Formats: sequence, structure tokens, C-alpha cells
Amino acid sequence: MKRREFLGGTIAAGATMVGLRSGMGPALAQGRSNVIRVLLEDGPNTFDPAGTGYNTAAVSITWNVYDRLVSFASAPIEGEPGAFTYDYGTIVGQAAESYTVSPDGRSITFKLRPGATFHDGSPVTAADVKWSLDRCMTVPTAKAQLGTGSLRDPAQFVVIDDMTIRVDTEKADRFTLPNLAIVFPAIFNSKLAKQHATDSDPWAQEWLKTNTAGGGPFKLASYQAGQQFVLERFADWKNGPIESQARILCQVVPIASSRRAAAQRGEADIVRGLAGRDIESLLAGGKTRVLGIPNPNGITFIAMNTQLAPFDNVKVRQAMAYATPYQQMFESVLYKRGRALFGGSASTDSTAWPTPLPYVTDLAKAKALLAEAGLGDGFETTFSIDAGDAALSEPMGILMQEALGKVGVKASINKVPAGQMGTLQAEKKLAMFIGVGNAWLRNPDYFFRVFYNGASRWNYGNFKNAEMEKLVAETRFESDPAVYAAKVQRMIEIAKADVPMITLWSPFQDTALSKAMSGYTYMFHNALELRHLTKA
Repeated sequence: MKRREFLGGTIAAGATMVGLRSGMGPALAQGRSNVIRVLLEDGPNTFDPAGTGYNTAAVSITWNVYDRLVSFASAPIEGEPGAFTYDYGTIVGQAAESYTVSPDGRSITFKLRPGATFHDGSPVTAADVKWSLDRCMTVPTAKAQLGTGSLRDPAQFVVIDDMTIRVDTEKADRFTLPNLAIVFPAIFNSKLAKQHATDSDPWAQEWLKTNTAGGGPFKLASYQAGQQFVLERFADWKNGPIESQARILCQVVPIASSRRAAAQRGEADIVRGLAGRDIESLLAGGKTRVLGIPNPNGITFIAMNTQLAPFDNVKVRQAMAYATPYQQMFESVLYKRGRALFGGSASTDSTAWPTPLPYVTDLAKAKALLAEAGLGDGFETTFSIDAGDAALSEPMGILMQEALGKVGVKASINKVPAGQMGTLQAEKKLAMFIGVGNAWLRNPDYFFRVFYNGASRWNYGNFKNAEMEKLVAETRFESDPAVYAAKVQRMIEIAKADVPMITLWSPFQDTALSKAMSGYTYMFHNALELRHLTKA
């Protein structure tokens, strides 16, 4: 669907518009305890949780409108009263009342909660779950991700009875269960979705881009393209507690300064998408609560195409790592709103990843390494940045350009249109660029499988290393903790020494909250988790 067509769409007839067109002004919405006003940078571009090309606003809808068999538990954030984060190590039932893993780890049996219904009152059955999981095997984005947990074939999803479904894998895979807890394997009301399927679209992908068929804790009450959407509590939800009793009014405010001003004046309950300078301004004002939560799954980095000269030479890549102006970028561009991933130890005694690489700005060492690589006079290259993220990437690019010039490297900055960046990454046509990577799962070997191996777009450095490939294959099914740890540490050593990506930081997920808000929960997808939100 073209963006123009989607923005012209509306939710099913009968929805009631609120907010900007109904007379509920921002001040009134923010002042009412039964309305939580959220300001977002952009609106949703699809309502399909398994859809390709989704954005964060879309996930804020689909995460709350649909259930999954399981989800991650939450845990309090130390030092932040009333705030929580997801607990990756604890997977709890959602649509599933319980689940049982077979002794050999190759089957997981899920018992559905009795009495659970979709938003239209239809019962949730194992047939709905199977249809939804089968659908994931046909949608490219969902299929690729679930494949990382050995889920590739509809035959692996077996209905035992109306309330029981089993998931089978050829081998015990540590990624099977957590993959069922992420965004994509949402449970659809299959009867409703099938009504809108066609011969050419048997999984109703077109209809589900602009309509919902869920049974999650919230319902999409209304949608106004490019302006706002409203989510309201599903009173008959059986799959867990909902502390929130409020309607969620999400309004699109593209201009960051307007969102910041609303946070400063107390005119919004939750404000997202603010840059470091805006957060610094809010903190200096002292009137707004800001939650800066590190994204343990995210990295901002500079990638080098290891299959293109001169970046096919490891000494050149190491030279670039020593030429990078880390601290200057971290302070003047990010305003320290993240966890630094530079200046770490050269030794490896942990399996934690991402971890700071052992590089700091050392221009003398950078020049020496270039001389050893036979490039003592430097070279010319293109340094690409994402125009869609110019507020951060452009000043970073300028600082990098200046730093490289000091070691004899002439880098021309290439501003790539946002819509083309992913394509060029996938086609491995960029020599050197700034990127951001976010992993769905947190296991360290998962990071290396996704970001340091294979032919996918997410192998940003186009890294090809036979030992890394072997280790990635072995750790996936390794059951001995000591052996697993040793192999992960070796992968970390390779990443440090071969440096296909110069890691810079894990950015904070910054959120400005009104003083009335409690129950904010940080989730791995950076979108909103609404169930626990309450407003005094």
C-alpha cells in the first residue's frame, strides 16, 4: 500500500473521533485523570503487527491491540519509583495460561486461557493461534525473524484441541520461546480476518494494514491519519491485569521543539522522540521527569564494508577506530544520553554484549596503522549518513570528517535519503556509514549471528569470517553453559580485533513524563506498553 493510500484510510465505521476534531483540546485531555495524552513524532504506517516496514508508532498500536502466546515479565527500575523495564530472562504466559517444554527441548505445549475473547466477543481458540503463526510463515519480515528460532514451516504448529497448541522444532533452540514473545507472532481473530481475504491475498494483508482484528488489552477506538489515534481499555480482557483505566490519546506532533515545550508546560503526560539537547533543556528546567533508560539491545556505530578496499584491511579498520572522536560525539551530539561503547578493556572475561570496544581517540596510533597498511599518505572515501536522522548523523559526520582529515583520510559526506539507506545497506554498496542497530533478542550469540554474520542487511560491516561463522552455528544449540561462554567470548575477541563496526554507544530511550504518571514500562521495541500506566 502506498503511504498516500494508507493516510487516507480510517478505522471501521462507527468509531468516534476524539481530541483535535471533537472539542477535547490538549489542555482538557491532559488535565483529566481518565485520559493519558501522549505526543509522538510520527503516526503509524500500518496496523499489521507482522507487516513489513512498520514504524515505532505502529508497534505502539499493535503491541497493545493484539496478544501473543507469551510475553516478557517486567521488573522495577532501580532508582526510578513507579517505572519498570521488561525482564528478558522471564517469559510468562499471555494468551497462554501455561506452557510446558518437553524434556528434549524440541516441543513447547501451550494451554490457552479459558474465557478469553477477541474484541468482537469471539472466543480465542488454538485454531486462531495456528492461523496466526501460519501467517507469519508467509510474511517476509515475520518469517525471517521467527526463522532465527527454528520456526519455518506451518507444520511445526500443531493444534491438539480447541485450547491447546504445540510448537515443534527439529532441535532445541534457545531462541524459539523468546521469538514468540516479540511483536510479530500476534494472535489474530482468524474468522474476522478471513472475511477480508482474497484469492490473491489469502492472509488479508491489505485489509489488516488499515484494520485491526485483535483481542489484546486495548482496542483501537479511533484513528485520524497524520494527527492522532485513541486506544481504550478492553474491559473483557482475560489474559492479565490492566492497571490503566484511562483512554490513551496519542497525538502526532512532528516538530520536536513543540513536543519539548508541551512537556515543559505540563500539557502532555508522555512525550517521546526528543533529542539529547531537548532532554538537557528539560532536565535543566527541573519541572519535568525524564526517564533515560539504556537500550540493552541497541547500538549506534560506524560500519566499514570489509569487502571493499581499503576497509578489507584490518589495520585500516583499526586505524579508523583510533581516529574516531568518541568523546566529542558523545558529549556534543548525544549530550551523553546513552551508554558509551568505547574505551573498554582489551581483555575479555565476560559474555556481555554489546560491550565497550578497546578503542579511544589516538591519532598517532591511527597514523601508524595506516602506514603499516601501506596508506601512510591516507586515502579518499565516502562517509554516508541517513538524511532522515540528520539531527544526529550530520554533526557526527562532520566531526568524523574532521577527525579523519587529521590522519590524511579525505572523507566526503554523502547524505542518503531515508528511504534508500536500508536498500544500500542490504546491497552492500556503502563504504563507510553511521548506522543504528536494534536486536529483538538479547542473547550475545544472537547479536553476532545478526550483526556479524551472513548476507542480510543487518551484517552492516559485510563481515565474512570463517571462525565467526562456525561459532555462530555452534552456539545456537549449545547446551553446556561453560562451552557456550567460551565460544561467546571468542566471538567478542574477534569483534574487538577485526572491528567491522566501530561501536559508539547504546542510546537511551528517553521519555518525558508528567508528575501524574506512574507505571511506565520500557520495552525492547521502544514503543509504548500501556497496561501498567496510571494517572493520578
